[in-house]
Amino acid sequence: MAASVVVFLAALPLCVGVAVASGVPAELGLVTGIVGGLVVGFLPGSRLRVSGPAAGLTVLVYEAVRAYGLSALGVLVVGAGVVQLGLGALRLGRWFRAVSVAVVQGMLAGIGLVLVAGQVYAMGDVTAPDGGGIGKLSGLGALPGAVDPVALAIGGATVVVLVVWPRWRWGARWVPAPLVAVGGAALVTGVFDLGVRRVEVRGLVEAVRVPSVDDLGELTEAGVVGTVLAFALIASAQSLCGATAVDRLRNGPRIDYDRELVAQGAGNVVCGALGALPMTAVFGRGAAGGAFCGGRRAGGRTKVSPVLYGVWLLGFAALLPWVLGAIPVAALAGLLVHAGCGLVPVRELGVLWRGRDRGEAVVLGVTALAIVAWDLFEGVLVGLALAVAKSAWDISHVRVEVEDLGDAGVVVRVCGNATFLRLPKLLDALEKVPRERGVRLELSGLWHVDHACAVALEAWEAGARVVVGREDEREGRGGRQEGVAPEGLDQEGAPPEGAAPEGATQGRAAQGRMASSRSTS
Repeated sequence: MAASVVVFLAALPLCVGVAVASGVPAELGLVTGIVGGLVVGFLPGSRLRVSGPAAGLTVLVYEAVRAYGLSALGVLVVGAGVVQLGLGALRLGRWFRAVSVAVVQGMLAGIGLVLVAGQVYAMGDVTAPDGGGIGKLSGLGALPGAVDPVALAIGGATVVVLVVWPRWRWGARWVPAPLVAVGGAALVTGVFDLGVRRVEVRGLVEAVRVPSVDDLGELTEAGVVGTVLAFALIASAQSLCGATAVDRLRNGPRIDYDRELVAQGAGNVVCGALGALPMTAVFGRGAAGGAFCGGRRAGGRTKVSPVLYGVWLLGFAALLPWVLGAIPVAALAGLLVHAGCGLVPVRELGVLWRGRDRGEAVVLGVTALAIVAWDLFEGVLVGLALAVAKSAWDISHVRVEVEDLGDAGVVVRVCGNATFLRLPKLLDALEKVPRERGVRLELSGLWHVDHACAVALEAWEAGARVVVGREDEREGRGGRQEGVAPEGLDQEGAPPEGAAPEGATQGRAAQGRMASSRSTS
């Protein structure tokens, strides 16, 4: 019971803030939270997560509502839910693990940067300019003369409380920082009757809009389909990442990604049918409900906490909707600025850059900047392309070892992965091999050879007396044994009588791995 109240108090300001920042009535954020508790809370999936509207989808929802209108939101969310149901039914949830973590973090970082840039305007009661991330960032220079100083002070104070309050562990355990920050801002605004913009209240019933048959026809438009896929993929990625993080903090069975997708998909279908916001499994709200430290933080250990959280939201929306009218928009903007900053993985980026794999940090940063410069879809494509290119480069390691046997000839061993990315290096090494004597080319250390390298090896072999062969099996397991010559050479390194060249082949790469000579370069 206590845990569900903590979850409710933490989620209430976030549900309202995400809705307002998305350009929809505040009540629709509450509807999504209610469905996340009462519907998704009962379905199979991670027990210690709570579903609701998330800051990570705010930018995308805002752009979709601006492009297609509020009437199309329900259709978009229903379509996203159907896609998630299909992914779960086809057991494709595990494939989300195949997406580069750097791309996912870069995607969330880009969304966070755009969200922060847009909400800074709302903190000063100023309308944000159009033009995406670049337009919002370029307009920040004109803010000092346009902002309302009172509203900016309220938004700034909200951010300060969100940062400072969690340091008081006992207080933060029972009274969430978002409630303290937004509630305090509403109290100060009401007591001093400050003239700042406040949340508009329409009523729960008036805000709900069930999509009509005509609205469903919009799913035939290419732009709408692309937005549906973006909703589904981003919501799924954030849900599965968040649920996995929660699951790591407790003992017990591991999460079933496919069941989680089905649960989230069902929830989004219901949300869409009510014209509400899309939902994700949000780690922050799950933590408040007891996910941290295996559920000991607030006492939440079962599905009761997420379900009751939906009950409390429903009761608030039905009995106390007028309270929303006391909340200043600047305070909600400060809440979203804090949430957007939380999407930027500054600490992880520093760890990656100081570590050995700076390429991952580059992928993360480029993905985020591409989203800010263009849009979400193009930014993610850039990140995926860069991640694939980085992986291709990382696995394209090839090493050429040359052993001079004197008058008996030369043994050339090629090890690793021979691809066109490292072809110049391979050819440079082969050109240094003396061709006036017999050459034995050993390819048993190759894990992979592509067509470009195979053709290059054939061309090089044609210009020299080359025998293509493989090392003795004993050498492939434990390194070269003393007194044992490579296959095709006698103890002195000379070819035995009657030995004939085997000819060059494309990729005699896999007949035993030379563990003694396999390395990266």
